[in-house]
Amino acid sequence: MRIIGGEYKSRLIAMPKGIEIRPTQDKVREAIFNILGDVSGKNALELFAGSGAFGIEAISRGAKCVTFVDNNFRCTKAIKANLGSLDVNASKYNIIRANALSALPRMAKQKERFDIIFLDPPYYKGMGKICLINIGSYDIVSPVGLVLVEHFKKDALDAELERFLFLDERRYGDTVITILRKVSQAYEKI
Repeated sequence: MRIIGGEYKSRLIAMPKGIEIRPTQDKVREAIFNILGDVSGKNALELFAGSGAFGIEAISRGAKCVTFVDNNFRCTKAIKANLGSLDVNASKYNIIRANALSALPRMAKQKERFDIIFLDPPYYKGMGKICLINIGSYDIVSPVGLVLVEHFKKDALDAELERFLFLDERRYGDTVITILRKVSQAYEKI
């Protein structure tokens, strides 16, 4: 897998060995970053990080700091190796080996805020919807933050998402990227 843009453009990153993951295709990652535009100076969170491709792409394009969360040791090891092979400064990332849902309250307690949250949960398990509900329960999204969910076209995100506004949805074959924005206090239900 290769990095598409920014400082590390065209550099390769390795996939975790010995596990089956579904990496975000290059064309989908490129489309996501075209939608996001300039990510310079933004803090990002990648849940279900796998190889860390999304977060590494964000760092390559100028993100201030990326937090990678994955519960698999081989994934966190691969992310660390990928960042090391690119010689990324350690101040630009955090790697957390934990279940995505258990990491959220810890980040909220530490008052971490993210401008971009990318979720790529396992397909067919309803985890996208569950994660969105949980993210909405914690104050970890910045006031202008976006949440992007990569999910299977039949995995609906039709939960009661009071904390998010639906912005857009893009389809790439069987893959769907749903983009949501945090509801500002001015628009919250009274």
